[in-house]
Amino acid sequence: MKIDQLPADAGVLICGHGSRAKIAEKEFSLLAAGLKKRYPELNVEYGFLEYSAPNIHMALDRLLENGAKKIYAVPGMLFAATHAQNDIPSVLTTYMEKHPGLTIEYGRELGLHSEMIHAFQARILAALGYNEIPTFGELYDTMLVVVGRGTSVTEANAEAAKLTRICCENLGFGWAETVYSGVTFPSVGRGLDMAIKLGYKRIVVAPYFLFGGKLIDRIHGYVDKVAGENPDIEFLKADYLRDQEHVINTFIERIEETITGPVNPLSLMEDFKQRLARGEVDVHHHHAEFQPEPEEGKGHTHSHSHDHSHDHAHGHSHTHSHSHSHDHSHDHGHHHAPYKHIGHPNGPRTMINENVCCCFMRQFPQEIIDEEQANKPVIDQVPTCKRN
Repeated sequence: MKIDQLPADAGVLICGHGSRAKIAEKEFSLLAAGLKKRYPELNVEYGFLEYSAPNIHMALDRLLENGAKKIYAVPGMLFAATHAQNDIPSVLTTYMEKHPGLTIEYGRELGLHSEMIHAFQARILAALGYNEIPTFGELYDTMLVVVGRGTSVTEANAEAAKLTRICCENLGFGWAETVYSGVTFPSVGRGLDMAIKLGYKRIVVAPYFLFGGKLIDRIHGYVDKVAGENPDIEFLKADYLRDQEHVINTFIERIEETITGPVNPLSLMEDFKQRLARGEVDVHHHHAEFQPEPEEGKGHTHSHSHDHSHDHAHGHSHTHSHSHSHDHSHDHGHHHAPYKHIGHPNGPRTMINENVCCCFMRQFPQEIIDEEQANKPVIDQVPTCKRN
């Protein structure tokens, strides 16, 4: 069921943590306003766990006053840390127990939804003066530092690090690191101190935060301090997310997931079949299948040779001879998927002249091979792909 199909006695609640900073309260309220703008008839409210008003109880009261009997609540939080996992559902459960006849369904955090990644990348690109992703190679001289909230929940910290890697590869940065403003490590200050030692002359600092407040001010303070101490490095500060359209899109999808209920994930086989039917899969068999030899004294012993022509699309083939008489050929179209950052200065090109498998070498443009071979000696050994 879509949001615009909800019955009149349904309501939507966006749950936030709360902040002593008034700007955070105001900007959080824009999420509910953005939903209301898209769905004028929607019975939607927002509430906070602490510090700010309205609190979650007050928001639930308003929904009930407007006739809600079933409420779909979602955490207005980037990752599933303690507040989203424990505190908010505790408040919702207690409230529901005190109001017989009321049903509250609770959804997922925003997470690394593709729309959230688009939102964050748009902020990073804007800081650099781009409206779209630049040509690969343009940002190899630039470093990205993503600032996560930081929490005692390891998995949530890992999600911030995962986001960093996604944006680094999608946008084509030379290097990227994750730092945190909260209870984990590395802290923003220490992380920036380490970042400047890597030698990049342009560093983009991008806070993965929904709203402003003291933490954003503190992050900017650290950046200004390090920039002042290192005038030869250009520091760029990306904006935080706010109520960007991609963020509103994510909330809509999370609410609709909550309405319809959890969807069982597809098995790998079913996922493959669906992608194959949509034409999204380019299948390459790239393994040499084992051919058992006949046991001694059994079967037949006639001369046989077959040529496994492994068209690796990387400039080599393997020929195997066996002692039978009939000939047949197997073409195992062996392809490594092209990697968009094959020329990255810190990437696979650093393995050229170091025994790298020759089936990998064909991905490199000749000019990259020439550059690397001119600057480093060849290790005179047989490549791993040609060893017996």
